Amino acid sequence: MIGILERILNEWKLAGNSTLSGLIIAASVLLASLLTYFLLSLLLTRIRKESGTLGKITWKKFRNPVLVLFLLIDFIILQGVFTPGQQTSPVVRHFITIAVIFCITWLMIRSINLAREMILRQYDISDKDNLKARKVYTQFRVLERIIIFVLILISIAVALMTFDGIKRIGISLFASAGVAGIIIGFAAQKLLGSILAGFQIALTQPIRIDDVVIVENEWGRIEEITLTYVVVSIWDKRRLIVPTTYFIEKPFQNWTRVSADILGTVFIYTDYQVPVDELRKEFSRILEGTPLWDGKTQVMQVTNATDRSIEIRALMSAADSPKAWDLRVLVREKLIGFLQKNYPDSLPRTRIEMTPRTDG
Repeated sequence: MIGILERILNEWKLAGNSTLSGLIIAASVLLASLLTYFLLSLLLTRIRKESGTLGKITWKKFRNPVLVLFLLIDFIILQGVFTPGQQTSPVVRHFITIAVIFCITWLMIRSINLAREMILRQYDISDKDNLKARKVYTQFRVLERIIIFVLILISIAVALMTFDGIKRIGISLFASAGVAGIIIGFAAQKLLGSILAGFQIALTQPIRIDDVVIVENEWGRIEEITLTYVVVSIWDKRRLIVPTTYFIEKPFQNWTRVSADILGTVFIYTDYQVPVDELRKEFSRILEGTPLWDGKTQVMQVTNATDRSIEIRALMSAADSPKAWDLRVLVREKLIGFLQKNYPDSLPRTRIEMTPRTDG
């Protein structure tokens, strides 16, 4: 493309364009590029309305990079128009080279974004059984960030190598790659560790987007996974920011690792006089009367006995952890109310036995 433009410019130079003709050509070039951009936008807008999927996302992702590319081409043409018969200055050539590098990088990043969005549109993370969707979301989001990070590093390195001074430094560093590698490794040890941890999370997936976890004694959902940190949305709308290395190095609870459904427990402490069978019947009535229960698990057992009370465990299941929490609260309130109303003597009590004195 650049070679064709240079041949066109050389023909203009040989023709001996005047200042007026140069201005006319400049205005024509700008008008033609803007008209082309407008027609392309109009065409893709029409396609977007008809298709509703690919065209809608594509033009939204590429309209800004395409506009910058058109302006860059205009700049290449105009700098030749206004300097006829002269060789392009090294500064201008250097600017054009760096601009082309970053424009190509921008287009590649938008292509990666487009591919990710088109794939993730096939999965609905809001479904009730969204285990597979969360798995795909986590993999593609983390891998996308890793690829973009590497791509930006490469583009910056290539752009810096266009400077002669930095290029000589780079060659000398490559000549002593062992020492440089050790220095860079120590300097960026934590950063590289976080990036590798993010890559490991994307592959092994100890956590996924929307997983319910307990981290640092806080209950919440995985809201975002980046290269260096994970955002956990706490139940009271706080955000817990945790390094990615935390989920590789330290233990934590993941309530939705295999499936979203979960078991909930409620412990009731009562006196020995409690009618367990009646309490079990009431527990069954409570579960059957609420949509929070998924109908799978319903167990009530006496799990412990002390010198003052007995421990009764009510075990129930729910479709997900928020429903399980609400179900546990409901069952606890209803069981306590049932005992207070029907069997108040079954509530925990402290007994004191007094014997009469026999010493006259």
